[in-house]
Amino acid sequence: MLSAESAAIIRATIPAVGASLDTITTRFYETMFGDRPELLDGLFNRGNQRSGEQRRALAGSIASFAGALLANPNERPDALLARIAHKHAAVGITDDQYVIVHKYLFAAIVEVLGEAVTPEVAAAWDEVYWLMAGALIAMEARIYAHAGAQDGRTWRPWRVAERREETADVMSLLLAPVGDDPVPPALPGQYVSVQVLMPDGVRQLRQYTLSGYGANGLRRITVKRVRGEGAPEGEVSNLLHATVKEGDELILSAAFGDVTLPEGEAPLVFASAGIGCTPITAMLQHLADTGSTRRVLSLHADRSASDHALREDMESLTAALPGGQKIFWYEDGDRGVAGRMDLAEVEIPAGAVAYLCGPLPFMRDARAQLIGAGVAPRDIHYEVFGPDLWLPAS
Repeated sequence: MLSAESAAIIRATIPAVGASLDTITTRFYETMFGDRPELLDGLFNRGNQRSGEQRRALAGSIASFAGALLANPNERPDALLARIAHKHAAVGITDDQYVIVHKYLFAAIVEVLGEAVTPEVAAAWDEVYWLMAGALIAMEARIYAHAGAQDGRTWRPWRVAERREETADVMSLLLAPVGDDPVPPALPGQYVSVQVLMPDGVRQLRQYTLSGYGANGLRRITVKRVRGEGAPEGEVSNLLHATVKEGDELILSAAFGDVTLPEGEAPLVFASAGIGCTPITAMLQHLADTGSTRRVLSLHADRSASDHALREDMESLTAALPGGQKIFWYEDGDRGVAGRMDLAEVEIPAGAVAYLCGPLPFMRDARAQLIGAGVAPRDIHYEVFGPDLWLPAS
């Protein structure tokens, strides 16, 4: 709970701080990595640093948390915090790193805003930071405990049992655990971090959704090669595509993520686009494996059938469900409905719960269409690949 004195100061200063957050977070990362370059080794995604996505995500999370405290002083925005906590756990964030972030973040605030940061203003924003950090630390401790890990130590080797080319730019890797230690649990919809040693000797982490499961603890990830197309190429995805073969070992984290499929009887609507099919395919497999009789509407949009990774899996798994129905949209119109996803003529089941995954513009549009079709906003869940820059209001 934010104190009344601090709330008044935050309300008065949030316009100025919010307007400068991009500058503040830019300076924060510059100074922190200048003093602590080791943090780029195996913790921060340097691709997101170059593109500015991580900076914008940090600024957005601070602004969203402060705004939520002002709007509901007696409530904690757990939905926002849970998403962040799972992202942190996936890369092994530990309690002491919040102290490091605090040091450089507040130094950047003072440097950018100057004399406007009075002792009272600094104390109020300090309270906001530690309310957020304290809540995240507690959440992450519970997440680590559930994953059977301590202090962010969730890593173990996995062997590539099979490599399958899905499309020209997408491959799947079937992975088997190495060693006799128990395999931490995973839920359909969760993701793992893959730790890769780059040619320059720096370790980089990337998150990949579990797209399927197998017997004896086997897990599958599906990796899209990120091509430049006006932006830097994905250094990790391209390295994995170029080098990984059957029999190799990869270092993976436990599974994390809060967008998972709960038990229940409500009808389900899955709407995905592009590589967003990965968590949806895992959810479909879980439903098929458990003999679910729920009404399931599987919707997917892509450039073409040949670009649709896991197409055969989505078709066969949906067909295995007594209440399953699929509709695929392809921009070239071949082997599917022509054009982009349009739900105007689609019968959305009453009381449905929806799961979205794909590019942000697609999810915004799909969410609006589903709300227009009668799906309650609270029943629409989504997964963002990369820093979460989209926090739709309920």
